[in-house]
Amino acid sequence: MSALSLRLPDSVHRHIKEIAQKEGVSINQFISSAVSEKISAIMTEEYLERRAKRANRKEFKKILDQVPSRTPLAGDEF
Repeated sequence: MSALSLRLPDSVHRHIKEIAQKEGVSINQFISSAVSEKISAIMTEEYLERRAKRANRKEFKKILDQVPSRTPLAGDEF
């Protein structure tokens, strides 16, 4: 594990402190979790963009054409 010195505006620090207390975690745990969530979101977006570039519309249409036509269940009409 490594240490990081971080400068934050007072208002942001105050909010972090309040939320961490409500969540019952330390400020360090809260920040670590928040950064991890952001990293995950960015990596997921990049992964989906790479997958989308490999997409083949003709193959997708062929798969969709195999789905049977049925009346939707009540509540699924829209």
